[in-house]
Amino acid sequence: MLMRTDPFRELDRLTQQLLVPGTWSKPSAMPMDAYREGDQYVVAFDLPGVAADAIDIDVERNMLTVKAERRPVAKADDVQMELSERPLGVFSRQIVLADTLDTEHIKADYDAGVLTLRIPIAERAKPRKISIGVGSGHKEISG
Repeated sequence: MLMRTDPFRELDRLTQQLLVPGTWSKPSAMPMDAYREGDQYVVAFDLPGVAADAIDIDVERNMLTVKAERRPVAKADDVQMELSERPLGVFSRQIVLADTLDTEHIKADYDAGVLTLRIPIAERAKPRKISIGVGSGHKEISG
């Protein structure tokens, strides 16, 4: 899987979280893990406190975009906020996916504040054996 890297991204993410809530035009980054599990890649995003209907997942060609919005909780009139540290606003992450991944069959699951995407490896990218025909002058491909 290919991903854009920026050495200052983590520092920028922390600064954004502490100082500025994300907006739709300049969203904050969201933490993620990515790993291969068998014949698929798994990408997990931390989105605690975000409602499932406030998450948007798009894929265009090989660009995967995840956007989410953590909205303020409605409070009664007699509630006075004493401390507010949980960041609100818009969060976004873009990942460039390798051509070897099957973007047509991405599965998404959201549980306990973690969005998990499972992206299968395309059949054409999986290793396969090539058998050699003897005396026939041609090679056969067996999967």
